[in-house]
Amino acid sequence: MSSISPNNKRLAKNTFALYFRQILVMLVSLYTVRVVLETLGVEDYGTYNVVAGVVTMFSFLSNAMATASQRYFSFELGRGNSEQLRKIFSLNIIIYALIGFLILLLGETIGLWFVNNKLMIPFGRESAAMWVYQFTIISFLFTIITSPYMAMIIAHEDMKVYAYMSVVDVLLKLGVVFVLRLIQYDKLQVYGILMFASTAITTSIYRAICLKRYKECKFSFYWDKNLFKEITSYSGWSLFGAAASILNNHILNIILNQFFGPIVIAARSIAMSVSHAATSFSHNLSAALRPQIIKSYAIGQKESMFLLMFRGSKVTYLLVYLFVLPLILEMPVVLELWLKNPPEYTILFTRLILLEALILSISYPIMAAAHATGKIRLYQSIVGGLLLLNIPISWVSLLMGAPPYSVMIIAIIMTVLALIARLLILKRLIDYSILKFIRVVLMPICTISIISAILPMIVNYHMTQSILQLCLVASLSAISVMLCSYFIGLNKYEQQKVKDIVNRYIFK
Repeated sequence: MSSISPNNKRLAKNTFALYFRQILVMLVSLYTVRVVLETLGVEDYGTYNVVAGVVTMFSFLSNAMATASQRYFSFELGRGNSEQLRKIFSLNIIIYALIGFLILLLGETIGLWFVNNKLMIPFGRESAAMWVYQFTIISFLFTIITSPYMAMIIAHEDMKVYAYMSVVDVLLKLGVVFVLRLIQYDKLQVYGILMFASTAITTSIYRAICLKRYKECKFSFYWDKNLFKEITSYSGWSLFGAAASILNNHILNIILNQFFGPIVIAARSIAMSVSHAATSFSHNLSAALRPQIIKSYAIGQKESMFLLMFRGSKVTYLLVYLFVLPLILEMPVVLELWLKNPPEYTILFTRLILLEALILSISYPIMAAAHATGKIRLYQSIVGGLLLLNIPISWVSLLMGAPPYSVMIIAIIMTVLALIARLLILKRLIDYSILKFIRVVLMPICTISIISAILPMIVNYHMTQSILQLCLVASLSAISVMLCSYFIGLNKYEQQKVKDIVNRYIFK
């Protein structure tokens, strides 16, 4: 029982390991985007993102299966059924192979037609774009086959491996940047090939680690028609939710490409890179929380699950806000130092996308609780439907002459509506108090967000844009968020736990 307690040492260690490694990942990621943008140029960078995005749209298939795999792996680990876990893993490998074949078929037919006939690719760059497209498909197939192994690592809560591999991944991408600058051949083609090589290396390492550490990862052919139907039925609804998220992002890129061309896509891609670097810790933290939430549900400890969900939503938001607040305030200085001459709209795009990601961070533990029940049809149909509405609304808005940033504003509104829908639907799936969630989670984080932003905003308003202002605002933001989080966001018990962790790991 203790292994799934919300206060266990493993969760604390995983959180700290992920957080401090995330700082390195964020810095290296931002640097690589800068160098790639300088090396490829704005048009080629935009072309790469919109062409690769066509393939990435198909990732909702593997994302849905990865979510399903992790849910079933964590459930059986919680019940201690190792034999059933081995069977489910082998069956998942077969399902993933079928998905890989389906994506290859779609990519080389519909996807290929779309790239050749519908995308706005600069004249003379068609051949390079096709290289990028083909190598992105191959990279994606590698990722699909590796997804069950990554899900197994998360289900085992072996987050140190997950964290170390995120560092390996970002360092490989840093190596791609340096090699890209040395090679004098077509930079866009070379970048597509090198990104494939990076993916092939990381996915191979993931598979090797799992084969060595977990005996249930030894594949042996297994077929159970009823289990196959159960997993694919669950995955089907996960598929709809994942499709809504992935298609929402990449189809918006395609829509913006149709209206404004690759330069606006470059601006949005830069904004997405900043958002991913600043908020990917929230994904890692939710990955650490998800197995414990599912295991708690599997053995009937609902109160433990609710406690994890409430604390997880609050802590995830506050840790993301710690990064996002200074970035939003100092975005002009950050982008000038980082990119020198960022494309038009980059500052506004980045601020809006960071705000959307901040709101979304509250939802990750709620999603895990919904998936733990296995009853996700209503949840996915309503939440996924809300997210997909972003596409036609944005399309109509742009047809009516709205500026490109209107797409981000619409996305923020839909993210807020999706959060409300998640809370209401989870109430039907698992009886819990929405009022308690508002009191324990939403009210404290809103209060902290407002109070902690006052002093940094005053300094930002009165000082001239400079590195000194950036450092001062970033320092004040960090201090304000941490102090407000401690005194407003935590109860006495949680404050004592923070003191214990600080004493144990910092002042020991």
